[in-house]
Amino acid sequence: MRSRSNPALALFIFTALNFLNYIDRSVLPAVQPLIQSEFHRSDADMGLLSTVFFGFYMATAPIVGVLADRYERRLLVAVGAALWSLATLLTAVVHDYTTLLIRHTLVGVGEATFVTIAPSLIADLFPEHIRGRMLSLFYIAIPAGSACGYMLPNWVGPSHGWRAPFLVAGLPGFLLAALVLFIAEPKKGSSDRLLPTPERATLAGLMHNPAFWTASLGMAMLTFAQGGVAVWMPTFLSRVRGLTLARANYVFGGILLFDGIVATLIGGWLGDHLLKRYKGAYYLVSGAGMFLSLPFIVLAIFHAGRLMYPAILVASFFLLLNTGPLNAAMINSVAAPVRATAIALNLLTIHMLGDIPSPILMGVISDRSALEFAFLPVIAACAISGAILIYGMRFAPMIPREDRASSAFIVE
Repeated sequence: MRSRSNPALALFIFTALNFLNYIDRSVLPAVQPLIQSEFHRSDADMGLLSTVFFGFYMATAPIVGVLADRYERRLLVAVGAALWSLATLLTAVVHDYTTLLIRHTLVGVGEATFVTIAPSLIADLFPEHIRGRMLSLFYIAIPAGSACGYMLPNWVGPSHGWRAPFLVAGLPGFLLAALVLFIAEPKKGSSDRLLPTPERATLAGLMHNPAFWTASLGMAMLTFAQGGVAVWMPTFLSRVRGLTLARANYVFGGILLFDGIVATLIGGWLGDHLLKRYKGAYYLVSGAGMFLSLPFIVLAIFHAGRLMYPAILVASFFLLLNTGPLNAAMINSVAAPVRATAIALNLLTIHMLGDIPSPILMGVISDRSALEFAFLPVIAACAISGAILIYGMRFAPMIPREDRASSAFIVE
């Protein structure tokens, strides 16, 4: 029998699942040169793995969004988590590129089910004015899981091969999928304070909702940058800067772990704090982070001296600063009746324009010139994202004053 609603426990379980989600997703880039060597594939072929993954991920999201606005969401989350965990375990029998590609598509379908639904459940557990912090806790799993995904092959790979990390990453997902079934389903919109206007609460209004679209398009360009960096940075450090693959994964994973915790928590707190004074605070924090990252990305890629590592650290900090506030901005821009569908549309947008094209585009540029020049689209995407988000400040909904003035951790 399910227990009464416990927002903190639910947030913990969803965060743990998100942590595993990103471990599974990041193991592949960490062992990419080993796979590339075994299967004798080009950089473009390796970029295609991520592109196909996000293609199926993107195609699944709208279907799941429609189902989540109509049926019990916790069941859909459990099924999705079990599916991606099973597909991850199947890596043990992968011995050719085509099979790996199929395995990757199944992981994408399962992960899309979870990522589409979990934020809408969290939104029903916590009100608008603290969602920046709550979503920061949930999304802290992205850099933390990614960091562990990069480091895991160094722990188990040398003695058991590149397939072993996938098996270690896949098993815990089944347990967490079972725990999701014991979470009480929150009533949709139970924590909302904003009025469900037609622009925010209907599908027709969603198509003309500038707060939603500026958040989504800004996030798409951020996703373009982050997706490309996640896939190619370990290879860049290994191939261009001369690090061993193990050291490259430790360096990049360690930076992600530190920045992921520090920057994500600071961004969530800063967004909620400024929201007491500015309705566009979530957009402001996110856009400023994108602009501030630009000089450090340039330095990290084109400077081979001692400043390279600090530049990667600072660039990563500013790219991760907006994780909580930008997702909170997107979720607050819509009301409960269409929230899961809106999240699905957001996922469709950010992956179609973001990390679907970026890995393969970077691979093609690398094949035809040099890997350093493959990062130029990443730099352009960061600048475009910052401009869109600063523009989006004017469209942010006004949180009711009594809620904006409060900073309490509300648990109903």
